[in-house]
Amino acid sequence: MATADEVRSRRRSAEDTLADALTRVEAVDGRVGAFLEVTPDLAFQEARAADARVAAGEDLPLAGVPFAIKDNMWIAGREATCASRILRGFHPPADATAVSRLRRAGAVFVGRANMDEFAMGSSTENSSAQLTRNPHDLERIPGGSSGGSAAAVASGMVPAALGSDTGGSIRQPAACCGVVGFKPTYGRVSRYGLVAFASSLDQIGPLTRSVADAARVYRVVAGPDPLDSTTAGEDPADPESAAGRGVRGMRVGFLVEAEAEGLDDEVARNLGEARRLFESAGARVTPVSVPRAPEAIAIYYVVASAEASSNLARYDSVRYGPRPSCRDLASLYVESRTLGFGPEVKRRILLGTFALAAGYYEAYYGRAMRARAVLSHDFASAFEQVDVIVCPSIPTPAFKIGEKTEDPLTMYLSDIFTVPASLAGLPAITVPSGFSKAGLPLGLQILGPRFGEEPVFAAAGAFEREIALPDETPRGVRT
Repeated sequence: MATADEVRSRRRSAEDTLADALTRVEAVDGRVGAFLEVTPDLAFQEARAADARVAAGEDLPLAGVPFAIKDNMWIAGREATCASRILRGFHPPADATAVSRLRRAGAVFVGRANMDEFAMGSSTENSSAQLTRNPHDLERIPGGSSGGSAAAVASGMVPAALGSDTGGSIRQPAACCGVVGFKPTYGRVSRYGLVAFASSLDQIGPLTRSVADAARVYRVVAGPDPLDSTTAGEDPADPESAAGRGVRGMRVGFLVEAEAEGLDDEVARNLGEARRLFESAGARVTPVSVPRAPEAIAIYYVVASAEASSNLARYDSVRYGPRPSCRDLASLYVESRTLGFGPEVKRRILLGTFALAAGYYEAYYGRAMRARAVLSHDFASAFEQVDVIVCPSIPTPAFKIGEKTEDPLTMYLSDIFTVPASLAGLPAITVPSGFSKAGLPLGLQILGPRFGEEPVFAAAGAFEREIALPDETPRGVRT
C-alpha cells in the first residue's frame, strides 16, 4: 500500500497524510455524504502515535493509512449507532477486534461511515441519518449496506475502509462505486465488536482501490480470536504474494446460472470481455454450474431475517435505545421500537419473527437451512472442477436514488449474485471491470472455495492487471 510505504520509509509523515485526507473530506463529503462523523482530534492523536512508532523502528504494515470504519463496528472513543435512532449515544467499551488489529498495524481512523440501518439494505437509503450518493453520479445510489465506506474510498477521501458483508454488503457497493471489495471466508475475521445482524452470515472485510491493498488489509485483520469462538484457526498464508502470482493454468469457471438471470446488456457484454481477459492471461476458462444458486435469495431472506429478529430483540430501551415514558413494559417495547427502528428493519424483524414462530419454524427456517446446506454442497462439487468461479457482482449498474425504495422485492434482487457466497461461507471479491456507456462502474465477482483466499486474490490480481483501468477521479466529485 503506497500510503503506508511512504510513512514507513519516513518520506511522509502520518500527520501530513491525515491532513490531506481531512482536506479532501472537507472538499467532497458535503456532496457525497459518506461520513456520519469525522473525528479529527482523535485521528491526529493516532497519526502522531503512528509517526512515533515508525521513528522507534516499528515495521507497521498500515502505517498512517487513513481509514473509514462502517458505523456497525466498535471504535473506542467514538459512537457506534448502526445508522439507527435506537443506538444514538451508544459508546462502545472497547475496539472491535478488527479495529484493534488495524490500530496495532498503524492505521488512523478518520471517522464513521454511513450505512443502511443495522446493515439491512442494498442502497444505503435506509440510514436514519443521511443519504449517501455515488461519487460517479450523485443522482445514483452507492450500493449497500456499506455504501458510506465504498463512497469514501471511491471519492478519494480515504485509501481504505472496513465494511461488513452479510449478503453482499461489501461486494455490491464496491461494484457500484468502482472499488475493490473483499469478503473473507466466514470465520477468517473476528466478529467481536461488530454489531450483529445475522450471526451465521456477517463478516468484516476491506474496501480499497486495488487488489494488493485489499490483500494487505485482510492479512492484518484475519486470524483466530479468543473473543469470538467462530473464528477459524487456519493460517491466512500470504494473500499479498498471491495477488501478484497470475492465473496461468488456473481453472476459471464462469457461472452458467448467472447468464440465465436477465443480466443488463452492458453487464453481459462486460462479463464476456472478462472471459476473454482471463483467457489472454493464460487461465483455462470453462462454464461451471451451481444448480441451486438461483434459489439463494429466497433462502437468504428467511435465514437472515430470522437471525435479525433474534439479534435485534436486545434493543428494548432497558439496556439500549431511547426511553419513552410508558405505563408498562409492553408499551415501553412498542414505543421504543416504533421510534427507534426504520421501515426496513421493522420489515425484516416481522419476516423473521414469523419464520421462527411455533407452527412455522420447520416450514420456513428449518427448510431454508436444509436448502442452504444443499447450496453449500453444490459449491463444493463445483470447486472440484474449477479453482475459482466468476460472475457479476450486481445485475445492473448503480440505479437512481429512490428508484426501488417502493419495491422491496426488486431491491432484494440487487444481491442475487452476492448472496450465494454468503450462504456458503465462501471468500469472494469484487474487482472493477469497466464502465457502462453512462460512465457508471461495473464490477466482476470472483469466488473461491472455503479458506481459498489465495486463488481468489491470484485471479483478482491478474484480472486487475489485464484490464488496467485508468485511475480517474469520479466525475461527481471532481473539483
